[in-house]
Amino acid sequence: MFVNRHAELELLEKRYASGKAELFVLYGRRRVGKTELLAHFCEGKPSIFFVSDLGSEISLRASLSAAVNTALFGQNQINAVYSNWEDLFHALARAAQGERLVVVLDEFPYLVTAHPPLATILQRVWDQTLKNSQIMLILCGSYIGMMEATVLGYQAPLYGRRTAQYLLEPLQFRDARLFYPSFSQEDQVRAYAVYGGTPAYLQTIQPKQTLKQNILDGIFTRGSFLYDEVRFILQQELREPRNYFAILQAIAAGKTRLNEIKQATGIEGATAYLDTLQQLHLVERHVPVTESQPQKSRRGMYRLKDHYLRFWFRYVHPNRSQLERGGGQILLENQVLPEIDHFSSLAFEEVCQQFFWQAGLSGQLSFFPSHVGNWWNANEEIDLIVLGERDAMLVECKWSSKPAGVDVLADLERKAQIVLSELAQRQIRYALCSRSGFTPQLLEEAKRRHDVDLYDLAEIVG
Repeated sequence: MFVNRHAELELLEKRYASGKAELFVLYGRRRVGKTELLAHFCEGKPSIFFVSDLGSEISLRASLSAAVNTALFGQNQINAVYSNWEDLFHALARAAQGERLVVVLDEFPYLVTAHPPLATILQRVWDQTLKNSQIMLILCGSYIGMMEATVLGYQAPLYGRRTAQYLLEPLQFRDARLFYPSFSQEDQVRAYAVYGGTPAYLQTIQPKQTLKQNILDGIFTRGSFLYDEVRFILQQELREPRNYFAILQAIAAGKTRLNEIKQATGIEGATAYLDTLQQLHLVERHVPVTESQPQKSRRGMYRLKDHYLRFWFRYVHPNRSQLERGGGQILLENQVLPEIDHFSSLAFEEVCQQFFWQAGLSGQLSFFPSHVGNWWNANEEIDLIVLGERDAMLVECKWSSKPAGVDVLADLERKAQIVLSELAQRQIRYALCSRSGFTPQLLEEAKRRHDVDLYDLAEIVG
């Protein structure tokens, strides 16, 4: 199932139609849909699509030679292996002299690992011949750090040659929910909290089954794709997984500040591990949305960037012994279901954040947002603040089974006085987002005032 990616396809098509040599770099976390996107883009175009693996240099060169020869000379017409990488790349340049040719080198870091000089060789051939051809060369990779080091970084051999680059992110809620349209709106948010927006994880959902049954069969059952997925991914990405696992589990358990992470894990050098996890886009550091210098902020907090990573470290990893013995149903009934709404509340905030961005960009708000994010200090927090040039909307997101009342609005107005000094005299508005609607008193109050907006779940989910 191929969902959305309209902006990404539009960018690729624009580069394809440029009429000049293109070196396009596409990168992002594993399972995020890079290969599927490129396969979709290549449909109906003259193309060579090569997916690298962990083979040796000669085996990879032989495999790519076969793919090139098949595309250029037809199936089973020639089986020669190019004697070196220069000859192979020059052959591509000759093939792309008279017509547009798309060449995808998927998992490019595997090629560089097998033959470290490869990036330098490609840079030399690009400068000699490829840049004057009709080739559209797409380098794709999941090892984000290596892609940045070998292709995008200032000291990388290919630095300055790329004509476009794109970091492919997971799907947002409005696209992710297309994988489970039969779920109720509440379960759609809960499913987003569990699976996030990674297409490969969303593909495992059986929409005709309940969310509960999907978790039991597709996550808590040995042998299922998602049961050991996180362990597999991290062992592929990290050299010392033990300490990284401890840090990720601590964050998943709510230890979000650096000192809390150090105390929970006993790892004094946690900062270096956190830096690596941020480079891999597994962890992100958040600061209050009002901070003018985020990197210098002392109020930074860490959280897992991927929803499924959060769920796996919260429920699968610490209960592995129980799950190995077939205890998935007990874990589901005793831990997951009683906590599912508390666990989903953070995802609901993210859904609301995406909603306000979309509403602002489409002109549904009274001002254009420049930033949308959380705010907190030592004692208080505001779920979301939508910042414009002259306006600020303070938002409370209530993922509760009870309707939001005037007490929620009053508390938000109280917090507004605390954050006022950080809002630079912006005009203040208030918004309440509620899963279970609003009390009659709050509805009446919102009608009476012009600075209060109410959004129920149906409007937010759309």
